[in-house]
Order: sequence, then C-alpha cells, then structure tokens
Amino acid sequence: QVQLVESGGGLVQPGGSRRLSCAASGSIFSSNIMGWYRQAPGKQRELVATIAWSGTTTYADSVKGRFTISRDNAKNTVYLQMNGLKPDDTAVYYCLVRRPFPRNDYWGQGTQVTVSS
Repeated sequence: QVQLVESGGGLVQPGGSRRLSCAASGSIFSSNIMGWYRQAPGKQRELVATIAWSGTTTYADSVKGRFTISRDNAKNTVYLQMNGLKPDDTAVYYCLVRRPFPRNDYWGQGTQVTVSS
C-alpha cells in the first residue's frame, strides 16, 4: 500500500504564507509525478501544481508566481510553499502521487487551508 501523510494546513491571514508537506511511503515507483490539487466547497477539484522526478513543474495560472512546488526525492516528500494567500485560495488541498506505468494515482486525505481575516 501507498500512504500519504499531509500536513501544514490551517488558518492564515490574507497575504500570509503557508507551507504544505506530503510524505509518501510504501511501494512508490521512483519515476513518479507528485503534486497538489484543491477543492473548495461547491466547486470542482482543480490542479494547483505538479512536479516530476526530474524537477519539471506545472502550475495553475491562478497560483503561478505565488506558489512554489518542490520535492525531496530521498524522502519521497513534496512541498507547496504558498505566499500571498488570498481568500480564494481557501480549499481542501490534496496531495497526489502518480505512478506513470502501470498508471495509478494515490491521494492523501486532504488538509484544510483557510484564508480569512
């Protein structure tokens, strides 16, 4: 089994910063993609950012320039540094580990990020 442990969520002031972490354990294929999705109440789940084993990154337009995704391959951990947080960033953030072949996605339980004054 693959286990994903997320941490770092919480309440933050608008304009503030927060760092999310997701540590993967179990049978993880090294050549994977890790990333973050988020879902706000009443809205569809949306991509936030992804990062490949090589370090190649992808960001949603809404967070580009404010969020930075990184990974520590030795620890199988992915991070999301969130700066300049806005109320619209409020959502449950889900960690993703994607095995490319055979294709399979593993999801964390989610961590709540609330941006409010």
